[in-house]
Amino acid sequence: MTFDDQSIDWLAGLLADAATAEIMPRFRRLGEGDIRQKTSAADLVTEADVNAERLITARLRERYPDATVVGEEACSDNPALLDGLGDAELAFVIDPVDGTFNFASGLPLFGVMLAVVVKGETVAGIIHDPVGKDWLIGARGAGSHIRHAHGALEKVHVAAPVPLSQMTGAVSWQFLEEPERSRLARNHTKALSQIAYRCAAHEYRLLASGHAHFVVYNKLMPWDHLAGALIHQEAGGHAARIDGSAYLPSHVDGGLLVAPDKESWDELRRELWAE
Repeated sequence: MTFDDQSIDWLAGLLADAATAEIMPRFRRLGEGDIRQKTSAADLVTEADVNAERLITARLRERYPDATVVGEEACSDNPALLDGLGDAELAFVIDPVDGTFNFASGLPLFGVMLAVVVKGETVAGIIHDPVGKDWLIGARGAGSHIRHAHGALEKVHVAAPVPLSQMTGAVSWQFLEEPERSRLARNHTKALSQIAYRCAAHEYRLLASGHAHFVVYNKLMPWDHLAGALIHQEAGGHAARIDGSAYLPSHVDGGLLVAPDKESWDELRRELWAE
């Protein structure tokens, strides 16, 4: 199973349709009953998440009836849906609203993410920005680009390698346990500056387009990272789990370090975890 430009175009259009129908009409219009906590006050779900995922899932099942569909909200209700993702002939992984905390807070930093997985390998990733009405798209072996709202394509590439003291990046230390939490928070100050968007969709966009250098994630759910990691790799970057092993669709732990190249990855791994 391969995914050609026409298939990717259809998927990109599907994400935009979900944003137009279910997400943007609710932006800054959520009522009190439209927002619910999942695991904490920082882990939210809204009616936009639920309804956008339902729309995307239904359309995917119409077009690809034999495919596995793994959505964040469906997995929240039934974690067993994750089983077999790494072995499926064809699977789609959906994050209907990445950056739900921002969305629920009325901040325009959120995105719709979809990854295509074929026999345990991510082959395409799409990140749609409903506010900017454009897409960041990567396909295995074909590079990554931004498709602008006016139709133009812009090829993207990760930032040129620089020393850690000149890097900008994010460390999601809030999901770490002590003493690693404090160690990474302290060592993050070795970098030039930080980003913290509470939205992997926009953080991956920043990295893939060369406007930031690195990110460290500890919470490793496939809907948050498969699309972005593939896009970043196709933009020339290097990502691996914290122990240096390859990041695969079946992984839900082990953390992820994303960097411009392998040498930068090695420096970040050494310096951010230094005692």
